[in-house]
Amino acid sequence: MLATIEKVPIPIGVPDSRLAREITELVRDTETPLLFHHSSRVYYWGALTGRRRGLRFDPELLYAGAMFHDIGLTPAYARSQERFEVDGANAARDFLKSRSIAERDIETVWTVIALHTTPGIPAHMHPVIALVTAGVEMDVLGLAYSEFTEAERAAVTHAHPRPGRFKEEIIQAFHDGFHHRPDSTFGTVNADVLADKDPAFVPANFCRVIRNSAWPG
Repeated sequence: MLATIEKVPIPIGVPDSRLAREITELVRDTETPLLFHHSSRVYYWGALTGRRRGLRFDPELLYAGAMFHDIGLTPAYARSQERFEVDGANAARDFLKSRSIAERDIETVWTVIALHTTPGIPAHMHPVIALVTAGVEMDVLGLAYSEFTEAERAAVTHAHPRPGRFKEEIIQAFHDGFHHRPDSTFGTVNADVLADKDPAFVPANFCRVIRNSAWPG
C-alpha cells in the first residue's frame, strides 16, 4: 500500500494488515495530532533508511515500535514515575500480547521503545531497533537529513505534516510528558528538556551519587 501525495509516492507504505490498522486507530485516538504525525513520520524515516541500507526487517514490528514509542508521554501516564520510554514499551507489550504476537517479536518492540532515547546503542542492535531510533533521530534531530531525497521528505511531510514550530512543540510535549517525574530523567537526554524548560530543575549528578553512596571511602 503506497501513500501517494501529489503524484509523488512514499516508496514504502504502512503494512496493509489488521494489526497495523488497529495500531493506527489506537495511537490516533490516544495521542495528540503532533505526536501521532511525528510517530507516523518516524515509521517512514525508519523504513526508508532500512531500504537504503539494504536491511531486512518486519514492517509490522517497525510500525508498532514507531507508533508506540511516545505513548508514554500521554495523559494516561500523568502519575507514572517510570521513564516514559518504559511506559510506552509496556503499553506496546500489552497490546501485542492481546493480539497473540510471538513473545520474541514483542520483546523486540519493547526494546525498540525502551532504548529509543539512548544514543549510541540501538544502531548496533536488531534492525527494527536500529531503524526506529534512526527514524526518531531524523524527525527530531535532523540526523541523516541529507541522506533522504527532497522528494522523500516532501512526500512524508505532506502525508504527516511537520508544523513550522515543530522543534519547540516537540520539546514542550516532552516536558509535559515527564515534568512530573524528574527523577526518571537521570542519566538520559530527557534531563536536558527539564533543564531547558524549568529553571528550578537540578539534575542528578552521577559523580555526586557515587560520592554520597553508603560505601565507605
